[in-house]
Amino acid sequence: MSENMQDTAPRSGGSKRWYVVHAYSGMEKSVQRALMERIERAGMQDKFGQILVPTEEVIEVKNGQKSVTERRFFPGYVLVEMEMTDETWHLVKNTSKVTGFIGGKSNKPTPIPPHEVDKILHQMQEGVEKPRPKVLYEVGELVRIKDGPFTDFNGNVEEVNYEKSRVRVSVTIFGRATPVELEFGQVEKV
Repeated sequence: MSENMQDTAPRSGGSKRWYVVHAYSGMEKSVQRALMERIERAGMQDKFGQILVPTEEVIEVKNGQKSVTERRFFPGYVLVEMEMTDETWHLVKNTSKVTGFIGGKSNKPTPIPPHEVDKILHQMQEGVEKPRPKVLYEVGELVRIKDGPFTDFNGNVEEVNYEKSRVRVSVTIFGRATPVELEFGQVEKV
């Protein structure tokens, strides 16, 4: 039940399955903390496994400074590995800022299949190893250059290189299209 993702392999202990819990948007982390505290207070640690807020790291460039921030890729959802009993259901359902379980009937939620959980855990792990840019560019998209010798020129994205965080933009200079290599931080969507 750690907040970081070092132990990404789902533990299959007994009859624990993964369930999706709907929480108020923006309150996922506080629901995660509240659940962990309530489980501890109730002494039900053996009935629960991991409690995850699916996030990935994204690279953001502000004022020329690169910073890595966390982005929730399932806003409003918390994944809970648990044994489904009346007591555990009530504990989760009556946690502040939780609106309920997703899937199945309201009092008998359906667990998510293991392969779906593996996909989510893999996406989380990948986000830690290779943070993605916060803004994604597409070939053919119109962008404005906001830094460098071509500042205030508009151009079309010809190529996107996420490994190097660069784009090649076709800029029209003196009536001729000229390809220009730029960093993500030097362009913005129009």
